[in-house]
Formats: sequence, structure tokens, C-alpha cells
Amino acid sequence: MTKAQIETQLRVGAWIQVTEGVFRSAAVPDTLESQLMAACLTGGELVAASHRSAAELLGLPGRNPSIVEITCRRWGRSHREGIVVHESLALDHRDVTSVRGIPSTTVERTLLDLGAVRGYVTVQMAFDRAVREGKTTWDRTNDTLRRLARSGRPGVTKLRRALRARAHAAIPESEQETALLELLVANGLPEAQPQYSIVDQFGTFVARVDAAYPRQRVAIEYDSDLHHSDAGALARDNLRRNHLIAAGWTVIAARHADIRSGGHELTRAVAASLNSRVLAPFVPEYRAS
Repeated sequence: MTKAQIETQLRVGAWIQVTEGVFRSAAVPDTLESQLMAACLTGGELVAASHRSAAELLGLPGRNPSIVEITCRRWGRSHREGIVVHESLALDHRDVTSVRGIPSTTVERTLLDLGAVRGYVTVQMAFDRAVREGKTTWDRTNDTLRRLARSGRPGVTKLRRALRARAHAAIPESEQETALLELLVANGLPEAQPQYSIVDQFGTFVARVDAAYPRQRVAIEYDSDLHHSDAGALARDNLRRNHLIAAGWTVIAARHADIRSGGHELTRAVAASLNSRVLAPFVPEYRAS
């Protein structure tokens, strides 16, 4: 269209200018997805929603629906308020996919980028959810990390740590369980094994617990108010716990309040149980958050 035709559309209110050279029909709503698409169209040939915006599109922890965040190789436009732009020469077509028609960094690249703007626990939660939902695998994420890792690149250390934590362990079933595992380590305890299957002395399956220290036979269960609010569920939980105790295990309950408060009381309970089973005691180290 000619410049005059575009100006006519703007003057009569049929179009709304979103960014330089990008317009939106006034008949459609202004949404985060339309803002991301407009930012990508503004950015040039290779540009994609990334970091927290990509996490929003992909449904991963660490997302933020209130910002528009993109990555491109070179940003040739003037600064525009409301758009967070990351320039990266390491961005190539292997790192870009399409989500509902919007260019977005892949799950694996998004996990790496999240480490630049979010904490380690959030990166671990995002990786765990992506694997649980079949959006990626350990191997695919590790391949992307090896390809893009270099000294000083933001996010590399956090994603490498997240992969190391799940190299030989099951994936926790929820973000709360991931936070629980990290809380124990942050307070100076050894790493617990997530989603550990317990059998009795005859090899009969007893239960799969959220976290466990198999050598000391200490199990930790995350109690969610949502899943333990009726009498039937409570009775089943009590029976399950009794079976675990009968199999020689100590069972400790963790609640959301423990995670929110820093877990000092929970850590002391876990440490006391571990100490009762070994000669060398585990002493919790409370670290500033």
C-alpha cells in the first residue's frame, strides 16, 4: 500500500500503529500475543519471542505476561518503550520455532535464556515441567547447552546445574516438589532422590515418595492442601504412611509453609532423622535467601 493509503487507514481509525511499519486492525483486541508478533515483525529477519515471553508462550515457569521480550541478531530500530530486546549473534534457525504462529525460541533455548533473567530454582522448575509434559528431553537440552555454552554466557551455569541434578534421577511431579528438593540442599543437607519407589523386605512395592534418602530410610512427602482436603484422602494417606513405617522408613511431612518460611524447622527434622541412622551427623547450614 502507498503511504497515502496507510495514512487514510490510520486517520479513519481502521488501523492502529503498533511499532515502526507494523499496524493492527482496530477490529481485533490488543493482546500479549499481538504485541509479541508486532515486536517480531519489527525486529528483522531472525527474531523471536524469548526469555520470559517465550516461557509464557510455552507454558513454562518463569513466564511474565506483562512484558514483551524478544531476541534478535541485530536490532536496527530505535529503542521502543515496552519491548525488552536481547541481541545475540548465537541465535540461529535451530533455536527458533513457531508457537501459535508467533516466532519463539525453542524450549531448549528458552531454558538457557531463562537463566539470564530468573533464579536457579525457576530454571530447574521450567526444565522439570518441560520434561514432564514431553516438550523436551534431557539429551536435547544437553545438546543445546553444549552447542551454545561458553564462558560468561548468562544462563549456562544454572542450566548445567539443572541438568546435572536430573542426570540420574527421576523428575519431580510438581514445582512444589522441585522447590522442596532445592530447599533441602540450600540448607546444607545432602541431595535427596526424587520420586523414589520403596519396596518392603520381600520386594513388594509399598509406595513412591516425593523425596528419599534410601541409605537412611528417610522419606519426605509434600502434603498439598488441595489433594488432602477430604476424609477419604486423609485416610488413604494415613494408611500409606503406616505401610512405609512398617517397612522401616521414617516419614516426614513437608508443607507449603515450610518452603515459604525457608524450611528451617523442616530441615532440623530431616537432619535429626538422618542423624539417628548414621554415625556422622548431618548439620544443617542455614543460608541467607
